[in-house]
Amino acid sequence: MKIHFKPICTTMVILSMAGTHGRAQQRDVNYDESKVGTYTLPPLLTTEGGQSVTTSAQWEQQRRPELLELFSSQMYGRTPDDSGITVRYELLTENAAALGGKATSKQVKFIFSNGKKELEALLLMYLPNNGAEQVPVFVGYNFKGNHSTTTDTTILYSKNFALVKEAGHPDWERGCQSSRWSYDDIIDRGYGVATMCYHDIFPDKPGLKDHSIVSLFPGYSPDSEAPDEWQAIGAWAWGSSRIVDYLATEPRVDTAQVAIMGHSRQGKAALWAGAQDTRFKVVISNNSGEGGAALSRRDYGETLAIVSSIKPAWFCPAYDAYHGRADELPFDQHALIALMAPRAVYVASAEEDRWADPKGEYLGAYHAGPVYELYGLQGLPSATPPAIHQPIMHDVGYHIRAGKHDVTQYDWLAFLDFADKHFKQD
Repeated sequence: MKIHFKPICTTMVILSMAGTHGRAQQRDVNYDESKVGTYTLPPLLTTEGGQSVTTSAQWEQQRRPELLELFSSQMYGRTPDDSGITVRYELLTENAAALGGKATSKQVKFIFSNGKKELEALLLMYLPNNGAEQVPVFVGYNFKGNHSTTTDTTILYSKNFALVKEAGHPDWERGCQSSRWSYDDIIDRGYGVATMCYHDIFPDKPGLKDHSIVSLFPGYSPDSEAPDEWQAIGAWAWGSSRIVDYLATEPRVDTAQVAIMGHSRQGKAALWAGAQDTRFKVVISNNSGEGGAALSRRDYGETLAIVSSIKPAWFCPAYDAYHGRADELPFDQHALIALMAPRAVYVASAEEDRWADPKGEYLGAYHAGPVYELYGLQGLPSATPPAIHQPIMHDVGYHIRAGKHDVTQYDWLAFLDFADKHFKQD
């Protein structure tokens, strides 16, 4: 990928539909733990040829590439070669007195091009005015526009956000999701944060695929049914990595200390981004559920068949073959989480978010532990999840909090504690 920088500085039954984008019809869903039944997870540490994996070198050279290929071909789709895509940056605003003077904010336009067509995305970044030469940064998508994360009236609207808003979301007003972005806590702890509306990368609304970055790639067809065709989650993951590309141009960002945090469908995308891009040194999945951290074989809450039927598609067409046949998957989500090793990974759940299967999310992280052990690192200690508000801060971390499907200040404070542990700030 070619990058150019252009500074233009001017100042039972479904109870919750949050995990399905509100488009699934009501249907019977299991919320009874006694009906989960028994299941067998595919082995993490056995190659497709039947060889046992006993060292981290074997994992990296043999088993990890096999699993990446399986997730690419059977679930998230294959990320295409992006060598024909260029991106240039335009600095739209810079405010050295943001957040009451605690931070410097920047708004940066990303312009993606294939030489014939261009698409835009807007990044909002805050860096602490703490005198540090370099700072660690959290990367994460927001759902309702950068302006929704703050009441600051100078924060701009993006083109794709406007398209989605016109398609039926008039309530997406300034500051409407500010509770999900603990900017003050992040800045006070010495971290920066870079966020972008996920609709800028792939609009999560039917009929708008031509406005997504996938439309820039060779061979694009809005109706392609190739088994390994990447879809929304693959595009969102790719876009997260493009944010890191930009951060590498910022002298004050420590690119050795970049964390990614994703909530709900973006928790799924954050895990897939972290699996592919090792520049994410801390990977955080919040309430990611089916297709994210939760084990598919548990058949609790949202199922594989439900999540893979969402339109526009989040997963590649090959994933549809496993409707009602999750036990035939050649992997489960513990393998996805294991792909982060030896980097730190954190999974967060909410007690009332049964749709996302909190226990399944915990077990996905727990069963990734054997790979971390190959590196002499510490996974989760027991197959029994902890009580609420009792976070585990090992190399694999986890918490479950009271409340519903959301991102709260409690979550952010835990994420900051986890990042502190692994970035070892002075």
